[in-house]
Amino acid sequence: MQFIIKFFPEITIKSKPVRKQFVKALRTNLRILLKPLDPEVDVQSDWDRMLVSSQSDDESLRLQMVEILSCTPGIAHFLDVKEFPYVDMHDAFEKTASLWGDRLAGKTFAVRCKRIGKHDFNSHQLEQYIGGGLKQYHVTGGVDLRNPDITVRVELRDDRLFIVNQRHDGLGGFPMGSLDSVVSLISGGFDSTVSTYLTMKRGMRTHFCFFNLGGRDHEIGVKEVALYLWMKYSASSKVKFISVPFEGVVAEILKNVNDPQMGVILKRMMLRAGTQVAEKLSVKALVTGEAVAQVSSQTLTNLTVIDSATDMLVLRPLITSNKEDIIRMSRQIGTEDFAAAMPEYCGVISVKPTTRAKPFRIEHEEGKFDFSVLDKALEDATYTNIDVIAEEELSAQDVEIINVPIQGGVIIDVRHPSEEERKPLTIANVDIQKIPFYDLHTRFAELDKSKSYLLYCDKGVMSKLHASYLVEQGYSNVKVYRP
Repeated sequence: MQFIIKFFPEITIKSKPVRKQFVKALRTNLRILLKPLDPEVDVQSDWDRMLVSSQSDDESLRLQMVEILSCTPGIAHFLDVKEFPYVDMHDAFEKTASLWGDRLAGKTFAVRCKRIGKHDFNSHQLEQYIGGGLKQYHVTGGVDLRNPDITVRVELRDDRLFIVNQRHDGLGGFPMGSLDSVVSLISGGFDSTVSTYLTMKRGMRTHFCFFNLGGRDHEIGVKEVALYLWMKYSASSKVKFISVPFEGVVAEILKNVNDPQMGVILKRMMLRAGTQVAEKLSVKALVTGEAVAQVSSQTLTNLTVIDSATDMLVLRPLITSNKEDIIRMSRQIGTEDFAAAMPEYCGVISVKPTTRAKPFRIEHEEGKFDFSVLDKALEDATYTNIDVIAEEELSAQDVEIINVPIQGGVIIDVRHPSEEERKPLTIANVDIQKIPFYDLHTRFAELDKSKSYLLYCDKGVMSKLHASYLVEQGYSNVKVYRP
């Protein structure tokens, strides 16, 4: 199988050295992502495209590669192609007809050819020959060069013929790691997950900084959405998950700060802490999910006062977005269910929050705050490599991992529904239940306690994370299924 990768247009308008740098980064990322699927996969780049080749014709492998290519920043679109040696026009027509002839039944069509190299004909002549043959020898809706139902695409490069089987949209953006890194302040809700995705899509290596306001349940929820985002859109890069215990900071604010100023001061404390985290990682910018006027702390006046707590650049990808648009994007990228299931840990809820914070009032209220509490939170912060987060969670837990189902055991498929639909788990004579991980915490208690449950996911990350949590909660009837 082969795929022709077309670069994000903004890459192609860069200067020659920068373009080469971006293309090299994309090639490296694709090798990192695809090699675990097929150790023999070949990724080669030209000036205007990249070619991914595998000797395998396995359909499951093809679908997995399509999924990865669709979610890799830097790709505008990619073509699933069949490659043949070029013989002559008639042979090119026959090979195209074998792939497309039956699919044109009752459909109008047009043939588009891109030709590179020296030939005794031009692209238009090849289009006419192939298109004429398809119209003559197959039942179609006729040729429509302006608005066809189907466009048949052919690419001829010297003596190699590429016939496009299917076109897939890419993610766009720049290759991961080609731009500077950022630290995203992620709470697990709609806004912060979407803003994190947008910086990943743009090509920024994005670390996750989480301020824990709700204990272990809160942290588990945010870790799982961070893992999901990283594995789906950013797995070619190594990043950190930083957890900062902020319960003490919240308690200090509730105890000492005047009610209307509490929300603004909490955000300022988060920016102060995020700045120190970023500096420790040698990162130059923070990312938040704030949008103008979505809540009281996000008026322009309040955001100005909040930003004055740090000299670091604060990026807000969603600053002019509507909530409906944010939720719609979260649905598209697969984080809607995470966010909807995330408990709301507001931390500080003012009765009458200010929408026009005054710097002198904020300074006065912060004078009552014991900043040693913030220092202690940063001192107790944990920095974990995102790719080993599940293993570290399991280090103190006795969770059994088995590779074959056990008699009478129930396998729980904890994958995101989109992953489960793409690659359903079927095992003869085995009871398989589908409970997405974001519902598992609440639904597991309702299951038959006399049975053994084996948690399953594709890469073993989510299943280990949740098995660890359930064991910690006192359940002894849970294991991990890793075939």
